[in-house]
Amino acid sequence: QVQLVESGGGLVQAGASLTLSCAASGRTFRSYAMGWFRQAPGKEREFVARISRSGDSTDYADSVKGRFTISRGNAKNTVYLRMNSLKPEDTAIYYCAADWVGGASTQQYTYWGQGTQVTVSS
Repeated sequence: QVQLVESGGGLVQAGASLTLSCAASGRTFRSYAMGWFRQAPGKEREFVARISRSGDSTDYADSVKGRFTISRGNAKNTVYLRMNSLKPEDTAIYYCAADWVGGASTQQYTYWGQGTQVTVSS
């Protein structure tokens, strides 16, 4: 099985940048599609970004397109989410997810990390 651990969350001001990391174990990191999701209090968990097994194909939610960048660091068994021009509405717990196929919905992922809190002040 795959174990995922997120890190890099914190409290920042609007307009700042932040990079989240997801460390994967299980020696099959390159065989899985990876995704980032987020959940704000009282709301459903929503899709943020995803990346293919090869790392050549990415997809983003409209709300973060042009501001966030997902990438793979396979040599260190990691996936990153670079967040620029952060807004208060980006405040949420961010989760890393993995699956053989993947997609843009929570139901398409088998493995999940514990989440990391991102808070953006105005």
